[in-house]
Amino acid sequence: MIHSFTLNGDNLVYDSESGALHLFDDEALSILQLYQARQGQRPDAAELEKLTDGVEIADALDQMIAQSQLFAARPEVRFEQLYPEEPNFKAMCLNICHDCNMRCAYCFAETGQYGSELRSSMSVETGKRAIDFLIEASGPRRNLDIDFFGGEPLMNWSVVKELVAYCEEQGPAHGKDIRLTITTNALLLNDEKIAYINEHFKNVVLSCDGTAENHDHMRRDAGGNKTYERIAANIKKFVELRGEREYYIRGTFTRHNLDFVDDVLALASLGKNVSIEPVVAPPEAEYSIREEDLAQVLNSYEKLAQVLSSDEIASDINFFHFNLQTDNGPCIYKRLKGCGAGSEYCAVTPEGDIYPCHQLVGETVHRIGCLTDSGFENDPERQSAFSEYLMPSREPCNSCWARYHCGGGCAANHWHSQGDLDAVDPIYCQMLQKRLECALWLSYKRG
Repeated sequence: MIHSFTLNGDNLVYDSESGALHLFDDEALSILQLYQARQGQRPDAAELEKLTDGVEIADALDQMIAQSQLFAARPEVRFEQLYPEEPNFKAMCLNICHDCNMRCAYCFAETGQYGSELRSSMSVETGKRAIDFLIEASGPRRNLDIDFFGGEPLMNWSVVKELVAYCEEQGPAHGKDIRLTITTNALLLNDEKIAYINEHFKNVVLSCDGTAENHDHMRRDAGGNKTYERIAANIKKFVELRGEREYYIRGTFTRHNLDFVDDVLALASLGKNVSIEPVVAPPEAEYSIREEDLAQVLNSYEKLAQVLSSDEIASDINFFHFNLQTDNGPCIYKRLKGCGAGSEYCAVTPEGDIYPCHQLVGETVHRIGCLTDSGFENDPERQSAFSEYLMPSREPCNSCWARYHCGGGCAANHWHSQGDLDAVDPIYCQMLQKRLECALWLSYKRG
């Protein structure tokens, strides 16, 4: 599938099947559009002769088509090719704590409680059963991932350490490489925790929303106090001690800060590896991003791409959503599976309930199983609904040029915004497509 777009004066043409990216001048782009109208076939000679260099350009395009650099054929992919055997879990979000020391206004976890009337923390016993479950349910997979999540996992620190030790013991015992991540608001980070995390965790996600003004507008502590200064100081110290090991400082933007370029730069002043995500919220939320906000959001992505095109700034900022592999990346089957919610990825609550992902925790209609004293029980019907939630059989994803980079989008976002796992969120789609255009443009600019 061909996608052409103009960004900052450059006409770029992307072939989504081959991953080839080309720079076209205006005349070549107009001739390409004639090819597109004919599904990749050469236009009539009379049409080409009306243009100054029409025949020469068409000859060049024909050569690119012959080399599968344009209009590359799409391979047929069947469901059984994605999963030759039953899907096996490879990743788990371990909800260490359904409690939080912050009260972020947009929190999808409802300040850590996930809709429950009670705040709770995972026990060591439940955590060990969850790890055992992942090891068993992973089948022949060797590489597994566990994200220590919440609420705020640092509020249950002693259990975090015991479960890390259990992972490091049980992984090798079962021939598994268990890679650990922790996601934290950084409010409770101290020297002891920083040293431990840097020794045991492969990746760390630190939450902060950018400038002090925008962060404190949405992210107060349980007492209603501002948190930016404390969190920023902790993150900066953590990053300095982290060295070259993996981490990301992750922000959220809402309709209160649609022009988020300054927020990204503020995050990058704390550490170079950053991302900022659109808020996931029901349409009626006052901070949710709406159709009328889209133009400003898309413009912000373009402005950010322009800022990051500077060699001097680019070396200081690694923006997650503008990192793009157009070749030598994941194979087509991995790309089409998306996040694998409910089939390769799950979340486990402090009570031992199993959900298809962390953003659907607490919504019992989506609960796919639970841990038991003797192992686990699952709901095959609910789980199969997520296993079949794959892009090849869905529209409009099947006809979208961004299909290999999106993986069908976020099931939880579709559910929360549209009330249907199969009804994609058009606002989300347009934001993602613009991010990809910016990433492709930066890829061209950087050679």
